[in-house]
Amino acid sequence: MSPSPDNKAFSGRSTVEKLLVNQLLWMLFLRVILYTLILGVSAYLQTGKFNVIVFPPALLFLFILVVYITSITSGLILLKTQKPPRRFGLKQILLDTIFVSILVYYTGGSDSIFPPIYFFPIIAGGLIIPRRGGIFAAGAATLQYAAVLLLEYYQIFPAVLKVPFYNNGQDIFASLNLFAVYGLIFFLAAILSSLFAGRLRKTEDALSDSVLEYDRLSLLYKQIFDDISTGIITTDAENRITSVNNAAEHITGYSSRDLLYEKFHDFFPNVTFTALSSPHSAEIIRKDNEKTRLGYSYAHLQYSQVVNNGKREDTTAHCEYCKVITIQDISEVERLEKQMQQTEKLAAIGRMSAGIAHDFRNPLTAISGSAQVLANELSLMHSTQDQANSELVAIILRESNRLSNTVSDFLKFARPKHAENDWFSFKRCLEEVIEVARMAPEWPGNIKLELFTEDIVDIWADQYQLFTILNHLLQNALAFVPPGDEQIRIIAKEVQVNEQTDIVIITMEDNGPGIVPGKEDKIFEPFYTRRVDGTGLGLAIVKQMISEHRGTIEVGKSCLGGAKFIVTLPLPQ
Repeated sequence: MSPSPDNKAFSGRSTVEKLLVNQLLWMLFLRVILYTLILGVSAYLQTGKFNVIVFPPALLFLFILVVYITSITSGLILLKTQKPPRRFGLKQILLDTIFVSILVYYTGGSDSIFPPIYFFPIIAGGLIIPRRGGIFAAGAATLQYAAVLLLEYYQIFPAVLKVPFYNNGQDIFASLNLFAVYGLIFFLAAILSSLFAGRLRKTEDALSDSVLEYDRLSLLYKQIFDDISTGIITTDAENRITSVNNAAEHITGYSSRDLLYEKFHDFFPNVTFTALSSPHSAEIIRKDNEKTRLGYSYAHLQYSQVVNNGKREDTTAHCEYCKVITIQDISEVERLEKQMQQTEKLAAIGRMSAGIAHDFRNPLTAISGSAQVLANELSLMHSTQDQANSELVAIILRESNRLSNTVSDFLKFARPKHAENDWFSFKRCLEEVIEVARMAPEWPGNIKLELFTEDIVDIWADQYQLFTILNHLLQNALAFVPPGDEQIRIIAKEVQVNEQTDIVIITMEDNGPGIVPGKEDKIFEPFYTRRVDGTGLGLAIVKQMISEHRGTIEVGKSCLGGAKFIVTLPLPQ
């Protein structure tokens, strides 16, 4: 018989009935324990050292066996059936009083040492079934004890108990006195047990409410701790991680199993604890070996924790060096900040470019026009002085054109035009770019220019912007190829990514020094340049126009030894 049931019949009961069934099972279990002790006491009293009446050994063993069988059967019935537990409890209380009455009757009646055992069903009834159970047990015990006294008064004894000192039944007043005293005590015990049960029930209800409230707050805390978007990590005095929420797992890529009870700085080596509660930032390496930027702050976490005093863990200490660290992935925030700075920079460039265009273009046009007229007049003269003046005028024209081109680059970058895409011949566009480039005086005569564009016929793009993209990339390559050994290779091909997506890949390579490692992204920022005569806007304009076409540009190492720019442009379905 188990005091903790677990079966289908039990699980189908309500919570109150489950609690009552558990209590009844404990009562049956305690009944077995009680009568086992009585068996031991009776065996000891049968040694003859004491002047008391006890069961004969055979009858005592039979009586205890009946108690055992009855208790086990009652427990099985309670577990396997859906009997109302309250009515079943009243029957068991009545059965307990009958067992006590039999025990008292066969061990001397008024001389028996076992009448106090009546308190077991009385107290059990008052605790298990408040009000009714205790009073019912007290009434049954009083009536049955009265029946035992009446049998004793009329000298109705068991045949096995014909002993001289079992002869108190002739004194009616003594029997009435015992009846009154025990009856009063029985009902007082019933009332006290009922009062105690009422108090206990109120305490249990209050405790149950407190436990429910605690569970609700605990669940709320856990839900907030797990669902909050900010990562939270707590550490103990030895800087070991004690708790991690879901956001921290997502940010770091490590699970709580990986982090718990490990040293904090094993996973966050760049995190330092300097200014309390102030925001900091640091770089970490996620579990997937990706680098990310963390924004973090910390505070001391003071709470009591169990410590080992060398013998047993029973003392508590205040953890003054425990910490709670909040972390956030600020990679996207920093990217947006850079984008905002870039936008502000572009806005400033736009305003400046508008002023430059307004203030410089008209004077530049006048200077260039006047210099052109003067160059034409000097070309008709053939003196040495006039030849020197022609060279000076040529410098004026060249620098005026360069300044005009710089102003145009400012306007292209600051005020980009929307791409108006159409189908046109890529090969023809590339030939025009090369033809314009050949007209420049700085075009190298012995350049090795390789073109591989037979795989592509037409391209979907803005023809003017694609001309600008190819021209800037070509001019950038010409600026870095070694003099006398200039090599440039241009490859264009169409690639099918999937059944519905085709792209055009344009590659331009040179044999120059290449891109400085670590500067692959820097070269596309405005005003960054390694050319003495450059503005730092050429590649920035290229990337801007390619983004307008929803394409991409990447830079790498060329097999020729220099830089390789890879432009990808999507084609319509």
